[in-house]
Amino acid sequence: MAGCLDSFQLPRIEWFEISEKRNAVASISAGVLFFLGWWIIIDVSAVHGLNLPFHICGIFGTASLLMINAVSISQIRGEAYTTGFLSQNGLRIWLFVGFVLGFSSIIAATWFLISNYLTQEVDKYPGVGLFLQNILIFASSLTFKFGRSEELWS
Repeated sequence: MAGCLDSFQLPRIEWFEISEKRNAVASISAGVLFFLGWWIIIDVSAVHGLNLPFHICGIFGTASLLMINAVSISQIRGEAYTTGFLSQNGLRIWLFVGFVLGFSSIIAATWFLISNYLTQEVDKYPGVGLFLQNILIFASSLTFKFGRSEELWS
């Protein structure tokens, strides 16, 4: 029963062949997600006026995006970078800290959403906007990082 769909293949759609343009598609998709995240929080801030602690989540999310995408996958594997401070292990630590910043910005935005907006009788749009901003920024960093990888497109 495990091999019943092994011979089944979907026909290739010729007009939707984007494997040659994967870097452009990943870059544009990541840019749109990043733009939407900041656009939402700018709208929330213009309408409702957010304090500085709410904006720090987005700043750390953006720093996470920069840290994650500063290192290529070939450098993590050790194919392109073998010298420097801590060499491959230093790059892995850098990437780990970038992911920690990204996840902690999402966790902080979730905490702000729950503690300040869902448990009180106030307008919930600022909390949802803050949460969406951080989710979209993190999705942007993953789209750019792994969307340009050749293994996903071959």
